[in-house]
Amino acid sequence: MSGGDRPGHREAPPAPDRLPLPVVDDHCHLGLGRGDAPAPDVADVLAQAAAVGVDRVVQIGCELPSARETVRLVNAHPRVLGGVALHPNEAPAHVADGTFDAAFAEIEELAAHPRVRVVGETGLDYYRTGPDGVAAQHESFRRHIDLAKRTGLALQIHDRDAHDDVLRILTEEGAPDRTVLHCFSGDMAMARECVARGYTMSFSGTVTFKNSRALRDALSVVPLELLQVETDAPYLTPSPHRGADNAPYLVPLTVRAMAEVLNVAVPTLCAALSENGERLYGPW
Repeated sequence: MSGGDRPGHREAPPAPDRLPLPVVDDHCHLGLGRGDAPAPDVADVLAQAAAVGVDRVVQIGCELPSARETVRLVNAHPRVLGGVALHPNEAPAHVADGTFDAAFAEIEELAAHPRVRVVGETGLDYYRTGPDGVAAQHESFRRHIDLAKRTGLALQIHDRDAHDDVLRILTEEGAPDRTVLHCFSGDMAMARECVARGYTMSFSGTVTFKNSRALRDALSVVPLELLQVETDAPYLTPSPHRGADNAPYLVPLTVRAMAEVLNVAVPTLCAALSENGERLYGPW
């Protein structure tokens, strides 16, 4: 969950052209509204996405209420797989009030559900949490890395203004076999380092923003087998609809922008993204 794009109008953008091959929305928050907007109907969201070729989604619950809701959603919707964790901005509060161990134990229980295939999003966020929360974030991140390795689940990482420490802790703990940098925000040098380590990088609507040249440069050095695409819905809506509420049906805008940066055909990229999704998370 990023929540970093500016709020705007509530009118839903029109549906983009359907993708030639189906893809996965690698990271979204179904049923979550922004601000005072009502939460969308999940069945409608999934049907709208499927109509444009986004036929599978990974639903992320990153605090206890949304993690519990994630398990409900994966039970109710066959197009949905789930991820559960304590978001890095949640961890310091749990440590401060002495509830971290109990909260993490519940996350571990929820992660045992057969349709929960991700530990995440976990990681570090130095933008919204100040220096007093760093130690708690580090400990939480290490605990989630261990959980992913013990359970054999993929790890999805939130990294905001913390690139060096994210990579350092992954080195110290040993990254899981399937490690995904959600909403990748690093530069070309970091992308090259992640490629060398075999980490998957998931790109969101931010790659379409006019001021994101460095991010597009980073994307340009990532091989197809280490790519994913996501919405982080309801946040980070791709251009030209930046500021509106995001949803999985807008993934095609980001896919086509990625294909242009990579200089590959859209069907080629779609096929790779779909294959990568199945490799990371298994069959839906």
